[in-house]
Amino acid sequence: MKILLVAIDAKYIHTNLAVHSLRSYSDGYRDSIFISQYSINHTKEEILRGIYLHKADIVAFSCYIWNIAMILRIIESLKKVQPQVKIWFGGPEVSYNVREYLLKYKELDGIVIGEGEKTFYELVEYYQRDGKELDNINGIAFKDSARKDQEAHKKDGEVIQTPPRRLMPLNDIPFAYPDIDTHRNKIIYYESSRGCPYSCSYCLSSAQRGVRYRSLDLVKSELKIFLEHKIPQIKFVDRTFNCNKERAMEIWKFIKEHDNGITNFHFEITADLLSNEELEILDSLRPGLIQFEIGVQTTNPDTMKVIRRKVDFNRLSANVKHIRNSHNIHQHLDLIAGLPLEDYSSFEKSFKDVYQLKPDQLQLGFLKVLKGSAIESECKDYGIVYNSEPPYEVLYTKHLTYDEIIELKGISDMVEIYYNSGQFVYSMEYLEHFFDTPMKLYASLYHYYNENGLYELSHSRIKRYEILLEFYKDIMNDKTKDDEYNNEMLINDAKERLAVFKEILVFDICLREALKNRPDYSGTPIPYHKFKQISENHKIKGSRIHLEKFDFDVMKSARQGKAIKGECIILFDYDNRDPITKSANIKVIKEE
Repeated sequence: MKILLVAIDAKYIHTNLAVHSLRSYSDGYRDSIFISQYSINHTKEEILRGIYLHKADIVAFSCYIWNIAMILRIIESLKKVQPQVKIWFGGPEVSYNVREYLLKYKELDGIVIGEGEKTFYELVEYYQRDGKELDNINGIAFKDSARKDQEAHKKDGEVIQTPPRRLMPLNDIPFAYPDIDTHRNKIIYYESSRGCPYSCSYCLSSAQRGVRYRSLDLVKSELKIFLEHKIPQIKFVDRTFNCNKERAMEIWKFIKEHDNGITNFHFEITADLLSNEELEILDSLRPGLIQFEIGVQTTNPDTMKVIRRKVDFNRLSANVKHIRNSHNIHQHLDLIAGLPLEDYSSFEKSFKDVYQLKPDQLQLGFLKVLKGSAIESECKDYGIVYNSEPPYEVLYTKHLTYDEIIELKGISDMVEIYYNSGQFVYSMEYLEHFFDTPMKLYASLYHYYNENGLYELSHSRIKRYEILLEFYKDIMNDKTKDDEYNNEMLINDAKERLAVFKEILVFDICLREALKNRPDYSGTPIPYHKFKQISENHKIKGSRIHLEKFDFDVMKSARQGKAIKGECIILFDYDNRDPITKSANIKVIKEE
């Protein structure tokens, strides 16, 4: 009997840890278990074709909020072209409402509930030989059609749910990637612990508290495999990696000692837990060796209280600043809009609090009311209304209107383009000086896009700079109508303000790539003979370098929000990029 595990991931480059872990645990049946991996960018027809050509007897899908809609469309057609196939689901999206799924979708035979390795093994055993009856396999729900001999039973359509399965020791699960060579160019997801010590109401971890760990010796031996094979990136899926201080430090020390100069490790941490001892270890790591995802979610104390989230934001801020100043770890900070008691102005303050920490990336997420989370039962209390279809995202709350949600979506898109891309660092820093709060800048930019028919269009990177220039002209036209504002301006005149911003834009462009097709607002290129002369005088070598002349001190002007003269030539070295920002290494050369 042939069994096919199907993963539909958010991106092609991702690996699906769940299906690989299931197959590894059922290693005794490896020859009859196959894995098919797709991404949500594949069409339904492409995925259906791939599954059908396997001609499997059982097809099991790994289900999440981002792929369940596609999976449900696929099984409808799969059952039509392959009527005898047995279809099973598993994963967080289907573990908390099994009866609803089984009764609503006739194509579905059964669901593996919660932790799946041992359950799946017993399921495979049942179908492959005379294992225990389905009724005796803990942790599943099924219809009579799921049985091998369903024709002998008379309970067609009835849903049977067995007792929950006890959680297992993580050391019992074999290494998920024994075929590591097939994953060389993928982002590999890795798990050294399960569970979370916290009970944030919006998170599925709130459904089951407590943390289980894989032994450190086992973790080190598996990380060594990744390092020896020079896998580009390993993402730890541990919910709060540093909840155990000694364990976190031991793993960070290990990857430092075995650093291969290539592999990057991603950790989701709670930054306010970091001690001085941990910071000392982190300071010593190679730039780019690790990166952090830090969930802030909100800085509103009332909101934090009702979602049962405990964060010392002052301590978090100090640690984030410390790491930023060390400049060797990429930091990604998250906010969630739509949480209880957080209105637009409160979220604007949360945005400002986090933005001022200057993370490498700032993600504006929106509350998703996950099945099985504590907040699912609290929505009426806080007037939270959300989409009934996955990903169950908030539409509005008692404190945040749908109009405000739409605006925050637009702000999120502008942040993604103009902040998270890292391509407009100095331009946005300059613009911040003309707005009361950082979020007002991105809101104004969103409105400019929307009002000028730009929002739903696709734009090249260079076009985004041109739009930013026109946006700047537009806001300055409005500002110069305000006499009080003019009196406070530290910049001499409108022409000079415009000239410095044009140079800042050019500087941002050059940080990423040499100017080949020069935009209209850029200055005159340095002639080849002068380029050669400067290179010889300053002993500049390199195949990928660029020289650009500036009339202003662009970096100081951006930081202070005013035009500061400072004629110079800047060398951009693209062979030696910053390992954190990916920007070119620069050297300021004074005019001779």
